[in-house]
Amino acid sequence: MSEDRFTHLDDQGQAQMVDVTEKAVTQRTAVAQARVRMRPETLAMILDQRHPKGDVLATARIAGIQAAKKTWDLIPLCHPLLLTKVNVNIEPEGEDALRIEVLCKLSGTTGVEMEALTGASVAALTLYDMCKAVDRGMVIETVCLLEKAGGRSGHYRRASGHTDNSEG
Repeated sequence: MSEDRFTHLDDQGQAQMVDVTEKAVTQRTAVAQARVRMRPETLAMILDQRHPKGDVLATARIAGIQAAKKTWDLIPLCHPLLLTKVNVNIEPEGEDALRIEVLCKLSGTTGVEMEALTGASVAALTLYDMCKAVDRGMVIETVCLLEKAGGRSGHYRRASGHTDNSEG
């Protein structure tokens, strides 16, 4: 198959699920991030666990894990994967943001980039949902793949400050 065509389209341009039957089983990992900007008071309330809905960070972590596991159910043409690890880390970044980082891992025939991206996105959406009553101006930003390893395409690491669509 030519490398310059979309693998999710057949020869007639119709959507298809990519056949990964013949691909080698390799260790595959992906790390994605999302950032949620908010008022400093909102961040302080979350970190001090003063939110009336409870532990916002624990809820967002669980949501991120669940979303990564269910990516195939949410994104058309994704393969159902047996993830062997999903880690959701949420840390403050400055006085007005939380940075979410999701690591997904498995041994398989297809990558886990979409699972990591979905986990980060849903964790961010959960933070927004839990805190929207106190801060409707929150912004979800910088949802991106940071790194992926394994498979035929090899290793990718996002360059610091990378904003264009080129590789590397």
